[in-house]
Amino acid sequence: MDHYENTLRQRLISAALAEDIGPGDVTCNAVLTGDETGSARAIAKAGLVVAGLDTFRETFLAVDPELSFTALTAEGEEVVPGAKLAEIAGSLKSILMAERTALNLFQRMCGIATTTRAFVRTVAGTGAKILDTRKTAPGLRILDKYAVRIGGGTNHRYALFDGVLIKDNHIAAAGGIAPAIAMARRRITHTLKIEIEVKSIAELTEALAAGADTVMLDNMSVADMKTAVAMTAGRASLEASGNVTLKTVRRIAETGVDFISVGALTHSVQAADISLLIAQ
Repeated sequence: MDHYENTLRQRLISAALAEDIGPGDVTCNAVLTGDETGSARAIAKAGLVVAGLDTFRETFLAVDPELSFTALTAEGEEVVPGAKLAEIAGSLKSILMAERTALNLFQRMCGIATTTRAFVRTVAGTGAKILDTRKTAPGLRILDKYAVRIGGGTNHRYALFDGVLIKDNHIAAAGGIAPAIAMARRRITHTLKIEIEVKSIAELTEALAAGADTVMLDNMSVADMKTAVAMTAGRASLEASGNVTLKTVRRIAETGVDFISVGALTHSVQAADISLLIAQ
């Protein structure tokens, strides 16, 4: 992660810990003196792709900078059930206070990376890139998109401020595809490209004539995607989008589209199964 991403990460870790701990952990305060020390290991209970070790570490250290953290695997590594992922040592009270928040973030990131890796492997050899979307958990986007990269996927725009994506409601509000593209072209900097969503071959024809840089083919059939690729003939990049699954993604990729966006990478991801166990 770069400096900007690290800053956002630190803010969200602080907010997540404040949400969970509040004025104090009443259970730890009730059953521990605060003098107990020891260690705990994070263990994969299912096969997964590791993503978010730094976030996992920083969450523990945000609670107690005196804790020691040792990564026992590497970012992006695929591990089997039972693999030891990391060890944390020091105050047991601090470890337990950070445990749930640290695991929530780490498990989600590993889940996203694992799912992304499956999609990337499924389209291997086609030339199509797997993209994420803005369908992320509010406040966690920086971690969600990082995990997609670790899984081998490619980030779409981060947010509304770094990419032009004209969707159906923009088109309706602007009065049509051609007017929307023309207005955007006049107003944006030359460093930005224009992407527009279309739902039919007729709309694709209009978008190409208006000079779109990238066209999103929204919920089109595989047959129509093949037609779109032949029609476009490299004049614009093509992105397939809408209800993409592991069962359908290979057929979509084989149409020749450049990108396939998959909202399910982040909007309905299953968290990886990871436990944190205190050494006995």
